[in-house]
Amino acid sequence: MPLSLHIIYASTSGNTEYVVDTLTTFLREQSPDLKIEVQRAERAESLDLLRGDAVILGSGTWNTGGTEGQLNPHMYALLLERAADADLHGKPLAFVSLGDDRYYFTTRCTEHFQRFLRTHNGKQLLPPLVIVNEPYGQEEKIHKWGKKLLSSLTLSLP
Repeated sequence: MPLSLHIIYASTSGNTEYVVDTLTTFLREQSPDLKIEVQRAERAESLDLLRGDAVILGSGTWNTGGTEGQLNPHMYALLLERAADADLHGKPLAFVSLGDDRYYFTTRCTEHFQRFLRTHNGKQLLPPLVIVNEPYGQEEKIHKWGKKLLSSLTLSLP
């Protein structure tokens, strides 16, 4: 049975969406049998975190809530409100984190993802893909991470 990957992302300016689209296109080219579902965070519910053999969460770093270094508001609402009581049952997760080096907490959304993973019984599949500043022109970095993701999927999953 082919492996499946569920990607949930939050994008307001389009940067995270661009990274997810670039990654998804690459993964489909490299592994045509891999089943990939992509979902926007604002449409996701707690149970969506259990879909697929592995899940990727993607978000930019925001300064909402009065403090810089937060998750995109849509990802925040998913992870800290709708999925606040979720148990991931050891689900393998990977993260796509974006940020802007004009801010002190450049890609702090990664810390929020890690905290969610630890407190909700998830398992980290591989180190996060971290994109600083505009993602355009960083396609090779996305592709390299995609190769590592494919290797991790085949090594970590039954």
